[in-house]
Amino acid sequence: MTLPLSLRRLALLLAACATLPAAQAQPFPLTVPSCGQTLRFEAPPQRAVFHDMNMTDMALALGLQKHMAGVTGVTGWYQVRPAMRQALAGIPELAPRQPALENLLAARADFFFAGWNYGMHPGGPVTPDTLARHGIPTLVLTESCIRIDPTRPAASMELLYGDFIKLGAIFGKRALAEQMVQGWKERLARLPAPPAGPPARVFLYDSGEASPFTAGRHAMPQALIAAAGGRNVMDDLPTSWGTTSWEVVAGRDPQLILLLGSRSDPQAQRLIATLRAHPLMRRLPAVQQARFMVLRYEEITPGPANIDAIEKIAAALHALPGAGAPASPGTTAPASPKPAHAR
Repeated sequence: MTLPLSLRRLALLLAACATLPAAQAQPFPLTVPSCGQTLRFEAPPQRAVFHDMNMTDMALALGLQKHMAGVTGVTGWYQVRPAMRQALAGIPELAPRQPALENLLAARADFFFAGWNYGMHPGGPVTPDTLARHGIPTLVLTESCIRIDPTRPAASMELLYGDFIKLGAIFGKRALAEQMVQGWKERLARLPAPPAGPPARVFLYDSGEASPFTAGRHAMPQALIAAAGGRNVMDDLPTSWGTTSWEVVAGRDPQLILLLGSRSDPQAQRLIATLRAHPLMRRLPAVQQARFMVLRYEEITPGPANIDAIEKIAAALHALPGAGAPASPGTTAPASPKPAHAR
């Protein structure tokens, strides 16, 4: 049977639509939840700005370069790995550290991905509300929502998975984002079972000499350490990133100490020197036996590099002497958290 020309064209059109990837066929307008607010998108943003290494990493993982008008807060804090520099070729950095409202307006941004204490501060000049007045929707990093919502649950891997899928949906790449998240979950499912006994005690040392700046129960390392089979010794610190005391950390006798830095960055060596000089910390077996692991900034903040970090931590936990052993009696002093500093 020969179909009329108009019907043949319709059939071809329907067949072509059926072969489109789900991400391309995704309907707009689209609504997305963001830290207690709802964002609406009529189409994928075309002049997006991403703040910080970890959120920029999410954009690059989804191949969003053609949608990007710029980045902020990438080169001003930590060393940028060569692969990221190459992937960002031709994309301007609008501000090396904190973005100003003028930076985003000059770039004619139509989307901003940032977080509280990740480029935005409550009451500051750059917030979802101030940007909304200029027609710029802001996707807020979910890990940072604890800064304005103290009822948030402890950190879990859903912080990464949820934000990544939302980002994919906003740019018409939800199927790709879901596929990548499934791949991450499969990698974590292949990790060996943690050593028998109580989870190994892990402390993350970000910075600070008089008082250590660390990850509390709402920060991404809480989820990374748990996924690797360990326990964050500061899991009762009721914030994401904040300070505690050396007395508390020493009393909890961490078996593994995570350090912020990189192999070519002297920061990690400065942190180690601080630990070895402190009268309490230098007595700990973890310090005396150099049980340190250096992780990059983008590995400990929500982003694709979290999966690499979990695999590294898991391997280190399996290599610990006496992994799973309880802390010595009398070393579980209650936490005395100080006011949190900006991330």
